Amino acid sequence: MKIEFKNTPEQVALIKAMASNNKVEAAEAQEAFAAFLSPVVQEVLMQAGSASQIYRDEAYNEDDSPSFPIDTLYGQGYGDITIWSQTVGGGLPTNELAGASEIKLRTYDLDSAISFDKRYARRARLNVVARYIEFAVNQMLVKQERNAWAVIMKVLADASTGGKNHVFRSAVAGDFVPDDLSAMWTLVSRFNASYIGGTSTASPAGLTDLYVSPEIKGQIRAFAYNPVNTRSGAATSAGNVALPDEVRSQIYRSAGTSEIFGVTIHELLELGEGKRYNELFSFFSTKSYAKAAGGSATTFANATDELLVGFDMARGSFIRPVETFDDNGGQLQTFVDDQFQARANKMGWYMKLREGRVCLDSRAVAGLVV
Repeated sequence: MKIEFKNTPEQVALIKAMASNNKVEAAEAQEAFAAFLSPVVQEVLMQAGSASQIYRDEAYNEDDSPSFPIDTLYGQGYGDITIWSQTVGGGLPTNELAGASEIKLRTYDLDSAISFDKRYARRARLNVVARYIEFAVNQMLVKQERNAWAVIMKVLADASTGGKNHVFRSAVAGDFVPDDLSAMWTLVSRFNASYIGGTSTASPAGLTDLYVSPEIKGQIRAFAYNPVNTRSGAATSAGNVALPDEVRSQIYRSAGTSEIFGVTIHELLELGEGKRYNELFSFFSTKSYAKAAGGSATTFANATDELLVGFDMARGSFIRPVETFDDNGGQLQTFVDDQFQARANKMGWYMKLREGRVCLDSRAVAGLVV
């Protein structure tokens, strides 16, 4: 993410005023800069992370106690519902059993602070000031992403429907082929049952999005020039067939390959052998996973296994309760950090927001171990 300030006379004057020896002038300029900064940083946070593509915002007023109606929205006819969320920022996600009614949503504060030498402002070094602001925003973004994916990985590791785990292994270890994607779609489709276990007229869309590592994305690109497999091992000659020419041409022309079988493919650097989200899943996972066709099951190995995470976005199961503090929907607040005295020759800002990460229905997520 990159933040830049326009080199206009107004911007230069404001930056210089923040380092003025006149305390009143400096305080006013720093307050004005803080007010300008909040909506900019909020917009960046809403667009920069991968979690913003998965979670939808549920805004609530400042100092309110947010809740969400479960029974009327998520097709639960009776019994208890398992809700996954965090109680504190950076904490372990926990499941909370609740009757089919209103569920209280837990939220927590996330914050970041930055300070730097006033001489950069006095010299109107806009690029240096922007880099410091970027650093503070990145701190906030890392916290948000870690909390959001911790909930996803905990749900995925523990979820089961009808006695079937939401995670299974690929037909051939180390290989991802279209047949594995079809098996994921079938699994998610089984989750979309009506109250009596039959076909629902209001079923969500099924598998809509798939998050993969760069290595798996490379295997998908290879569909364009390598034979793919439907029946037997991808490393054998028997059963190896090519995708239809039209599909192979589309993959070849679009190096990123954003969609296959109607499923949108997203690439995450945090996924992959030994990577950050792999480690999260490995930490939470206590189950053994078998292939879709059955057979022996083995536990997830962080160092050698790849995890693909699929979502049914039509369910709207992942929500982000977020506190708003004004009529314009402001979520992030920025304050002047007043701890610095004149002899410190420094200035700084403190930013915070209050949010939570909640999964209301685990049927919206499935995983494949390759």
